[in-house]
Amino acid sequence: MQVEEEFNVNITEELNRDADKLAERLRGFIRDQVTAFKKKGVVLGVSGGIDSAVALTLCVQEFGKENVYGLLLPENESAPSSKILGAEICESLGVTYEEVPISPILESLNIYEKKEQIIKKTCPEYDPEIHKTSLVLPDFLNQGLLNVPHIRLIKDGETVGKYRLKANDYLELIGLQGVKQRSRMVIQYMYAEQMNYVVCGTTNKTELVLGQFVKYGDGGVDLEPLADCYKTRIYALAKHLRVNEEIIKRPPSADTWSHYTTDEEFYWRMPMHIIDQLLYAREHKLPLEVTENNTGLSRDTIEKAWRHFDRVKDTTEYIRAAPPVFYLGM
Repeated sequence: MQVEEEFNVNITEELNRDADKLAERLRGFIRDQVTAFKKKGVVLGVSGGIDSAVALTLCVQEFGKENVYGLLLPENESAPSSKILGAEICESLGVTYEEVPISPILESLNIYEKKEQIIKKTCPEYDPEIHKTSLVLPDFLNQGLLNVPHIRLIKDGETVGKYRLKANDYLELIGLQGVKQRSRMVIQYMYAEQMNYVVCGTTNKTELVLGQFVKYGDGGVDLEPLADCYKTRIYALAKHLRVNEEIIKRPPSADTWSHYTTDEEFYWRMPMHIIDQLLYAREHKLPLEVTENNTGLSRDTIEKAWRHFDRVKDTTEYIRAAPPVFYLGM
C-alpha cells in the first residue's frame, strides 16, 4: 500500500495543500522568534515580489500593522513596478513604510560605473542611452548542462545582442550585484535596531537549497519563516492570504538589472513548477518513474537535472554555512 501511494503521489498537489494550516504555523513561528529575541516588532524589506508580500502579510496578521515597518529600497536599475507594488501592499495592510533609495550608496562605491565598464568591454555595441541589459544562462531543459553566462542587450523591449561573458568578468559582476542586497540589509538593520525590531527574511526553499541569495545580504536576517517552503508553496500561501493578484502574476526576479530578468532566465534555467517538482522529488527520494509522470521530462533529463542540483548545492555550500570558528579546546 505504501509503495502504491508513493507511485501515485502528485507533487504539485503536495506543494499546494493545507495552505491555511501552514500559514497558522508560520505565524506561530514568527511570534515565537520575535518573543525569543525580546523584540517589539518586525522590519521587512518590501520588494513588490511575492515572497516579501507573503512574509509581510503573515507578520501583520500576527503582530498587527502598528508593529510592522516596511522599507522600500529601490535603486537606479529597479523596475518601476517594484516600488509601486511594494507601496500598494503596505498601504493595503495599513503598514507604515518608508522609501530609502540605495543608489547613493552604490554610486559612492562606483558600482554602476564598474558594471558599465564590464558590459562595454563584453558588448562593443552597448550604448547605455538606448540599451537595457540582463544576465542570462542557457535554458537547462533545451541546452542541458551548458552553463555559460551571457549579457543580453535589449532595445525597445527586443533582444538585439547576446554576448558571452568571460569567467573573471562574470565573477566581478556577481560581486558588484551583491552590493545591492548587502546595502539593503545595512539599512534594514539600522531601522530595526532603532526600533528594537527584528529583521524578517524572505528567502524561500527553492532559493535556499540552490544558494540563490547573497551572504550577509538578503541572507543576513534574524529569522527566515519561508525558508522551508518551495516557491510553489509560496504561491499557494499568497492565494490563501489574498495577496494582490498583480504580485502573484509577476514573474519572480532579483530585480538587479536594468532589464527585468526573471529567475527562470538566470538562476533556475527552467520553469518554476518544474524545478520545484524536481527538487521535491530529489528531497523525498521519489522513484524516477514518479518524477517522470509528474514533470513530463525524460529519465535522462531528470537525472541530469539532479546531478546539476547536486553540483550547485556543493558550489554554494559556503553561502549557507556559518563562519567556521576556531575553538581553543580543539
